Amino acid sequence: MSEPNSRPSVLVYSRTTAFRHESIPAGVAAISRLGREHGFAVTATEDPDVLTAEVARQSAVVFLSTSGTSVDAAGRAALEKWVRAGGGFVGVHGASTSDKDWPFYRELVAARFVDHPAVQEAPATVEDRTHPSTMHLDSTWNRLDEWYNFDANPREDVRVLLSVDEARYEPGPHAMGDHPIAWCHEPHGGRSWYTALGHASEAYTDPDFLAHLLGGIRWAARLGA
Repeated sequence: MSEPNSRPSVLVYSRTTAFRHESIPAGVAAISRLGREHGFAVTATEDPDVLTAEVARQSAVVFLSTSGTSVDAAGRAALEKWVRAGGGFVGVHGASTSDKDWPFYRELVAARFVDHPAVQEAPATVEDRTHPSTMHLDSTWNRLDEWYNFDANPREDVRVLLSVDEARYEPGPHAMGDHPIAWCHEPHGGRSWYTALGHASEAYTDPDFLAHLLGGIRWAARLGA
C-alpha cells in the first residue's frame, strides 16, 4: 500500500487478451477525473510489467474490464502479496471474466462471469445503503446495462450491495434466481469491491454510477471509508 503520509494513489489496469469493451477509454478518463476531483493520483496502464512494479505503492488497484489472461506470473505474485498485506482491489464489469486459471483471483472477485443477455433496462435493488458506494442511491436504481450471470452466488461470502430482480428483465438461460451484482469483502486481509455494472461508455458520465465507482475505490483504498 502507499506510504501513510503520501498522496493516495490508484492504478487502473485494463489489459485485455480476449473481448475488449469499447468503454475502457471512457472508464480510464472517468477514474482519472475522479482522482483529480477527490485528491488521489491515478495511473493507467495495460502493461503487466507496470502492474508488477507499481502495485506495492498503490492505495488501490482497479481492474477495469480486463479479459483473457491479463496478468503474468510476476504480476500475480505481486498482486497476491500486496492484497495479503492489506491492499485494496476494485473490479469493474469485465474484470470477472479474466484470469480464469488463477485461483487467488477467483477468491478476490468472488464469482465468475458465465454469460449475459442482451443489454436491457432493469431495476437494481440497493441492499446496503450504508456503504460508500451505494449510500447516495434510493432503494431502487433503474439502469440500462449488460446484466452478468455468474457461475456461483457469492452472497454467503461477501457483503452484497446491489442485486437485480430477474422477474423484471430477461436474464437468459443461466438465470441465477437470487442475483447479486455488486459486493465487497475482505479476503486475506485485503479489501475487494466488485461491480458488474459499467458496460457502456455512457455509464462513465452518469453521476450515480460515478458516485458508485468512487465509493468503491475509496472503500477499497481505505480513504475514510
